[in-house]
Amino acid sequence: MEKKQYRSVIRFLFLEGKSRSEIKERLDAVDADPSPSMATTKNWYNEFQCGRTSILDNPRPGAPKTATTEKKVTKVNDIALSDRRLKVLEIAAIVDISEEHIRHIPREILGMRKLSARWVPRLLTADNKRIRVTSSGQCLELFNRNPKEFFRPYVTVNKTWIHWYTPETKEQLKQWTLPGERAPKKAKTVPSTRKVMATVF
Repeated sequence: MEKKQYRSVIRFLFLEGKSRSEIKERLDAVDADPSPSMATTKNWYNEFQCGRTSILDNPRPGAPKTATTEKKVTKVNDIALSDRRLKVLEIAAIVDISEEHIRHIPREILGMRKLSARWVPRLLTADNKRIRVTSSGQCLELFNRNPKEFFRPYVTVNKTWIHWYTPETKEQLKQWTLPGERAPKKAKTVPSTRKVMATVF
């Protein structure tokens, strides 16, 4: 039986005039599962003896749930999306609610996650991609015209990329993401050497 059912039985037997020990014996005899302890039985017996009629737990004192109002949830959502790198404590300071609630709102209510950026070799703009597609198409057209002569005007050379950059840790790269969103991308800005094709004039 559940707690409420046990309490109902205790109250019923109390109203019948049974003693604490008799109630405990009846509870043990009725249910195969472990019944409430003698201390619990006595506690509820005393409560009913003092005039209590409810078998429900008393409401526990605590701060009113003002932190998770719809207005504050919306504000947290807007702040997190305006600057996805903000830390939990920074959002808590802006919204003026406790750290405990601010951890609960993005993850439990909004379903957000804070993910580290995925490293990629380069971040290309739409123009970069368009130029690469156009150049590749032109090269493919030239190759189809005369495959044997295609590589004559080209020579393979080495090119070194040197970047001036400020390294960031994985923790610094974390960003708030909405449900279903993938992790953000971060271009690798480390020195690297690769072979490229150069035109001979």
